[in-house]
Amino acid sequence: MESLYDVQQLLKQFGIYVYVGKRIYDIELMQLELKNLYEGRLIDRDTYLQGWSILKREHHIEESREGD
Repeated sequence: MESLYDVQQLLKQFGIYVYVGKRIYDIELMQLELKNLYEGRLIDRDTYLQGWSILKREHHIEESREGD
């Protein structure tokens, strides 16, 4: 996984489609869903950490855009 799209595709494999309407909210909801998948032992630790890192990076980018 390298991008937000890759995380979306991972979630999609479990029937999870996220669209709230604002990108930063979408990212936050994806973080919650990813955590739930990990806690439910549906994804392994490496996949979780990779996805979490991508979402954290994207969230930071969105925060900096909103600060402008």
